[in-house]
Amino acid sequence: MTIAAIIVAAGRGTRAGGDMPKQWRALAGRRVIDWTVAAFEATPEISRIVVVLHPEDVDLFVPRDRVEVTTGAASRAGSVRNGLEYLDATPDKGEVVYTMIHDVARCCTKPAYVSYVSYELQTPGTRAVAPALPVTDALWEGTDGHVTGTRDRTGLYRAQTPQAFVFKDILAAHRAFSGDAADDVEVARAHGIPVRIIDGDESNLKITHAPDFIRAEKILRDQMDIRIGQGYDVHRFGPGDHVMLCGVAIPHTKTLQGHSDADVGMHALTDAIYGALAQGDIGRHFPPSDPQWKGAESHIFLRHAVDLAREKGFKINNMDVTLICEHPKITPHAEAMIACLSSITGVAQDRISVKATTSERLGFTGREEGIAAQAAVTLVPA
Repeated sequence: MTIAAIIVAAGRGTRAGGDMPKQWRALAGRRVIDWTVAAFEATPEISRIVVVLHPEDVDLFVPRDRVEVTTGAASRAGSVRNGLEYLDATPDKGEVVYTMIHDVARCCTKPAYVSYVSYELQTPGTRAVAPALPVTDALWEGTDGHVTGTRDRTGLYRAQTPQAFVFKDILAAHRAFSGDAADDVEVARAHGIPVRIIDGDESNLKITHAPDFIRAEKILRDQMDIRIGQGYDVHRFGPGDHVMLCGVAIPHTKTLQGHSDADVGMHALTDAIYGALAQGDIGRHFPPSDPQWKGAESHIFLRHAVDLAREKGFKINNMDVTLICEHPKITPHAEAMIACLSSITGVAQDRISVKATTSERLGFTGREEGIAAQAAVTLVPA
């Protein structure tokens, strides 16, 4: 069952200030639009994501797996309809049963909340759901900066997105609607579609004015996506006169054997980064069955993992490598290893740890049959 998300990002956002539309402005290390799209990408229930952009902005966003782009119209309702028509015209990319429509300026939406909306939408008998918060403040009427009256707040709500619908229903509603609308609930109700109110989220704010950027940054910093990965690797000894460990050639009576240069420390670290990204291990990206990687230097693998993290919007906050062996002694070479890893990854040396331990003469490392390594990394949004 395909659930598609339409992210409306074709507006100009002038009330928020700045020299560009608000969706393209930086916020907590990423653009507003990147935070919004990432929330839906991280929601397993969402199969397709369509970002509706102003025609002048299409070069500012690169489509990727599950994320498609179409152009908007002069009004919000027109942009939403363009997104719906795009989904209807591309069934080969996934037949859509349900759709969520979301404002790009609501960049603090959490994946768990999107999952909640999805769950409520699929409740039997439901055709549409929309999140909202009850109005709790007193309501005034005013003219020229003075209070001229009050209004009863009973039964009033503050609307939010994503608003979610049976796809064919909301498509028909938009096709029958003329003019602009405040949101898609207005369009749905005009077409006779009942909309059930579900619980909103106070942190799901919409950036409208300049101070909202400060509020949104605090929320995003508090819910920052922090990834932790761990890696483990082992290589056996064979004939030779040195071992490669964390990029440093150390004289020894044996060498480590492997398909590549058998740098067990760098392999564990690389796998830790892949693990934090949920991207498998070295073998997935550099299969040992491929002869082109025979004898390859391990910095190739590590650089690939670092670049992949960057592409996905992360940077390495710190990393820790532990080498497990009786010999050679690691401490005299630890600083050189840290310097090498820093030059490959771009991570400051004071955020890299390389240390060693023995296995007290127990097991294969204790018998000096090989070396093991384990590594841990922390990734944070770039």
